[in-house]
Amino acid sequence: MPSRGLRWLRPFSTVRRSERVVVLLLLVLMFLLLASYYAMKTSREGLILAEGSFGLSGQQLKAYASGAMACLLLAAVPAYSALATHVRRIRLIEISYAVVIVTSIAFYVLARMHVPIGLAFFIWIGLVNVFLVAQFWSYANDLYSEDQGSRLFAIIALGGSLGGVAGPWIASLASTENLLLVSAALLVPCVAIFHAVERRHLAEPHAAASEHRAPIESPGGFSLVWSDRYLTWIAALVFVGALVKTIGEYVLSDSAAAHAAALVPMTAHAELVGRARELAITHDREELIKQFYGNFYLWVNAVSFGLQAFVVSRAIEKLGIRRTLFVMPVIALGAYGAMAVVGGYALVRAAKVAENSTEYSLENTVQQMLFLPTGRAAKYKAKAAIDTFAVRAGDTASALVIWIGVQGIGVRGRGLAAVNVALVAVWLGIAAGVVRLHRRRARRIDQRISRVARS
Repeated sequence: MPSRGLRWLRPFSTVRRSERVVVLLLLVLMFLLLASYYAMKTSREGLILAEGSFGLSGQQLKAYASGAMACLLLAAVPAYSALATHVRRIRLIEISYAVVIVTSIAFYVLARMHVPIGLAFFIWIGLVNVFLVAQFWSYANDLYSEDQGSRLFAIIALGGSLGGVAGPWIASLASTENLLLVSAALLVPCVAIFHAVERRHLAEPHAAASEHRAPIESPGGFSLVWSDRYLTWIAALVFVGALVKTIGEYVLSDSAAAHAAALVPMTAHAELVGRARELAITHDREELIKQFYGNFYLWVNAVSFGLQAFVVSRAIEKLGIRRTLFVMPVIALGAYGAMAVVGGYALVRAAKVAENSTEYSLENTVQQMLFLPTGRAAKYKAKAAIDTFAVRAGDTASALVIWIGVQGIGVRGRGLAAVNVALVAVWLGIAAGVVRLHRRRARRIDQRISRVARS
């Protein structure tokens, strides 16, 4: 008779008794990681969108900051690969979390000293998010076989959806400065949970003397991506998806900033004059933008949670990994097609809720599963390169597209949405290429297993 823990997991996915404890630990870990991230992400939007810098609007600065992230990752990814070559996986995790926690505390101290941290804070959060989330899924890929991952990744990702709902709520309870300490505190138990999972996994007979204790000796992440056609196509898939999403984020932030400007025009605060009036107007717009993003993220993550809990595992079971990979670009095609034809604040917000919630649930789970039929080096080093540099390279390319559109051609929301419609067509073509290579790789693995079984 199934235990109580298995009974409540049954509506979400199929979990076997021996898998129960580790799955629940990973679910909690993902919850803490995403709650920490969204607690900071909600507040960072108001900081960067309301004021801007260097003669650029906040939404332009936000888009162009991705270029700085990509440049930093050119150094960070090889350093991370080198570290993975020399330390075992649990030590790699300990070092990564220690760096993030200490940096959070340093930002808190600088903020308390009234040092401007807006742009650096924005870039740092963008790097931390992709690195820690990529590392988590590398670890999960290393723990499970392809059969296990196809059943369990959906329920593990449910913790991330719950964390995404909790994060904006946590952000509403504290100032941006204090959120830095709160987010660091949320990451501390993550290291303890990793250790608990590691001990349980390595205690199993098949893993006790396995390669999982050893460092990963292989070429660096970038070399692995370029030398493996399957990984190259996954990188292209991630790049174009990030390109489309970031252009869409600009359309959304431009709509939010314009809405805030309409609600708090430059004629507001007539009782004040000069700099005091500018500061009051900026503050009001900042608060409106923060409220907008708090509400937006709440809706995105609530819908994402519903999809993750009740749709993702069933969709993967019915459609399979390969067909499910096409769902996200099809939804993006409809969303940006509607923005380009109709436009408007309400429609942009609704379309982005649909796109983002699908990405954070179904698309994210399926993309993680693409690494199940790969080796450990690909799971840790190549995946880190793809999930960090390919994402930020897509963001950087979007900054170029936005600059040409806004500064060169003079188009804004609806025009950029039309550009995204064309890019989604490319996205669909790349997805077809990934599906073809995934099918070949899965067939080779099946043939190897059959040969071993016959011998």
